[in-house]
Amino acid sequence: MRDGGMLDGFHIAVVPDEVGEEVSDFATEWEDVRFTTRVWERQTADGYRVDLRVHVLRGERLGDLDALRAFLASYHERDPDGWQLAEFPHDDGAGLVGDGQAFRLAEPGVAVHVLVDPELIHGDVLLAVARGVGRQPEPAG
Repeated sequence: MRDGGMLDGFHIAVVPDEVGEEVSDFATEWEDVRFTTRVWERQTADGYRVDLRVHVLRGERLGDLDALRAFLASYHERDPDGWQLAEFPHDDGAGLVGDGQAFRLAEPGVAVHVLVDPELIHGDVLLAVARGVGRQPEPAG
């Protein structure tokens, strides 16, 4: 495992060794929610393949975990009723995990969303990455 650095006030403490070394940051917006994104990818015979994405989402509509789930279902064009997710614990509160992704509300209006290539990363490793994204520690002093 390696350190993924800081992203929009959050420290990405766990990046699996098997993900690619190419790293890019992006900022976008969709439906009044701002995304700050870091992507890890690797070169393949066909070009590049994304192994890991971490999004920090900010928007008033992300008031609770149910609202975050509904937003992401719409964003990913999923049937919200058929989307199979399980809860996982985090210091910020419960999150949801399933289908190569995990997300949680850090506070009302601020969320963390982790997506992985499910052929490369799954199960406990996905949860380790998701649990390893936390607030930047306050400076000592």
